[in-house]
Amino acid sequence: MTKFRPCIDLHNGQVKQIVGGTLSDDGAGLKENFVAEASAEEFAQRYREDGLGGGHVIQLGPGNREAALGALGAWPGGMQLGGGVTIENAESWLEAGASQVIVTSWLFDGDGVFRMDRLKELSEAIGRERLVVDLSCRRTERGWTVAMNRWQTLTDVEVNEASLDRMAEYCAEYLVHAADVEGLCGGVDLELVELLGSWGKIPMTYAGGVGVMDDVLAVDRHSGGKLDLTVGSALDIFGGSGVEYEALVNWNRRE
Repeated sequence: MTKFRPCIDLHNGQVKQIVGGTLSDDGAGLKENFVAEASAEEFAQRYREDGLGGGHVIQLGPGNREAALGALGAWPGGMQLGGGVTIENAESWLEAGASQVIVTSWLFDGDGVFRMDRLKELSEAIGRERLVVDLSCRRTERGWTVAMNRWQTLTDVEVNEASLDRMAEYCAEYLVHAADVEGLCGGVDLELVELLGSWGKIPMTYAGGVGVMDDVLAVDRHSGGKLDLTVGSALDIFGGSGVEYEALVNWNRRE
């Protein structure tokens, strides 16, 4: 059964909703859908009060450490932490209150070549159950290709049954942003949803493109209930109008 998992996306220390494909190192062309007045800590406290576990705090670039620590402190053990995670700092984020750490770019070299040795090393260091692998991807002629460095750099990993099988031995969950539709509220990538749902061997969270409640229903239906999902720019608490936060809280409470 598909569940809603909340998110806190941090950019320059603020909670924001950003069109994923516009992120870059120099900030040129960045498109922001929403910038919150409330702090990351306040959002985490609200999720805690509403019993929305399994969500994630994502640091989109530098300047987000204090905000991330505030969110984790507001709900110790209640949210995952991603963004800039390496083997050197993973344990410190867990000690700061992250339920799990989410890792992407560190698993690849500078050319985007996957390093299985790094995945094994990190899994052994912190424990498989505390590791989430981010397979956020872009659609390419080969299917879906994992992208790193804030979705700017394509890697040599395709999202398919073989790659999902290969990494699942060393992590507890996958997080998959469909970067091409992230922040656009124009509908989810149902082909990707179906691919992930048909595999469905460990917990997974899908993000990208949810615009209305029907998209939530579509993820549940097309994944066979195997995928959880997060909702960003369409959500009313993030300035959107397509999906009501309370509707998702009630969705999670259904039997």
